[in-house]
Amino acid sequence: MVKAVFIASSHSHYKDRPGEVYHFPKRQYMSRVAQTVGDWVIFYAGRMGGNRGYYAVQRVEKVVDDPADATHAYAILDRSTLLDFENEVPRVDSLGNTYESGLPPTGGVNASAVRLISDADFSRIVNEGMREVSDAEAIPRHDGFSDIQAPFHVPSDFSEVRERILTSRAFRDASFARQVKRAYQARCAMSGLELRNGGGRPEVEAAHIVPVSENGPDSVQNGIALSGTIHWMFDRGLVSVDEDLSILIAKDSVAAPVADRLFTPERKLIVPDTLTLRPHEKFLNWHRANRFKG
Repeated sequence: MVKAVFIASSHSHYKDRPGEVYHFPKRQYMSRVAQTVGDWVIFYAGRMGGNRGYYAVQRVEKVVDDPADATHAYAILDRSTLLDFENEVPRVDSLGNTYESGLPPTGGVNASAVRLISDADFSRIVNEGMREVSDAEAIPRHDGFSDIQAPFHVPSDFSEVRERILTSRAFRDASFARQVKRAYQARCAMSGLELRNGGGRPEVEAAHIVPVSENGPDSVQNGIALSGTIHWMFDRGLVSVDEDLSILIAKDSVAAPVADRLFTPERKLIVPDTLTLRPHEKFLNWHRANRFKG
């Protein structure tokens, strides 16, 4: 097994489904992608992909042929392992050195869609990407289980990183919560309220749209910041979100006067300005089909 960088682009002609499959031509990349099965890859988006740099990590589950095109194949990604970086990592560090050893500043292998990388390079990128940022929006509500703190440190033994850190539920929950709260500026997306306790800690919670129990990824696009009450209602299917971001309320579940107090007057979800931080339609579709009791 070998780790790699997969290049993503919002303008790609390939049939990628982010977080699910990575589409690639066999002739150029099959020998490389096949080596990543069972291991982790980092996603990188350059200028054509929104210029995000290194932005997420995920495990490759298997490789299958494209049934519609014998010259192409799919890397099937383990959806439950997707983890957004708290910090998008640029191609070069503050000293001008590339995070991928031997990668030239421009040209050559920079254009390669799949690049195999060493454990050391992988660790360095992940370490920077998952460096904890605790600002006023992201600090935990309290010391209980809903916002578990997990300080991140890359030990010298990379296998420990892979198994203890990247697969740690406590670490993933804490990072996911910080990122969702920050994306929504600690404000409930359905009520519009920003409540803080006496210590300045936001009362908002990070809700998975597709829950972890259903292999929902720890990606901001699979999250919504909600108050405790609305989070409880969302998890139980009493509320959901329509395609146009309208807030859906299950019939006979909430009295009209209560709904008027709980939700925004427009009954629209308040979303981040940045498109890549907004709820993805595939996750909202899942919630409506599998959780909503409307």
